[in-house]
Amino acid sequence: MKKPAITSVAIDNTIAQRWSGRAYDADKAVTQEQKIALLEAARWAPSCYGDQPWRFIVWDKNKDAAAWQKAFDTLVEFNQGWVKNSPLLFLIAADTKFNHNGKPNRWAAYDTGAAAENICLQATALGLMAHQMAGFDADKLRAAFAVPEQIEIIAMIAVGYAADPATLDDETREQEMAERSRRALGELFFDSAWGNPVA
Repeated sequence: MKKPAITSVAIDNTIAQRWSGRAYDADKAVTQEQKIALLEAARWAPSCYGDQPWRFIVWDKNKDAAAWQKAFDTLVEFNQGWVKNSPLLFLIAADTKFNHNGKPNRWAAYDTGAAAENICLQATALGLMAHQMAGFDADKLRAAFAVPEQIEIIAMIAVGYAADPATLDDETREQEMAERSRRALGELFFDSAWGNPVA
């Protein structure tokens, strides 16, 4: 299923084709090479001082089903309803202190977001689908996987091959089929002064 972004001018096709679907093909595994490509894309994201504060855990259902299930169990019920068919789950987290001097890194989450978006774009380029999520129990996940307190738990991402939306329950399928939309450029982007619409 394709749901390209409708833009006022042409943008890069990978960006236009990226969207957060929920219908995953339970029978198609992500290969090791594809998984490493996703991580390489994240690794080469920009970061303050080149610090690379991102820290990811990758759970592959076809490699370690028990670990994948433990991560899956931290998701809220709604997300579990569709993530169950996704072969890969990622924890997106950030080291809150700079590696070079141990001082607080107030840009860690920003930089980690760039790395996470690189995963989503690389997934699209590979013919995969990625969906970022906030709906999970971060405290439960931290305890289950012994994530250090210094690490900020930010989000999770499901990755896999897209499937027919008919595989989803009625409520989720309705969301899947809904038209994509974004607020107008002028509501979000300002020209030379706050509140002055760019277009």
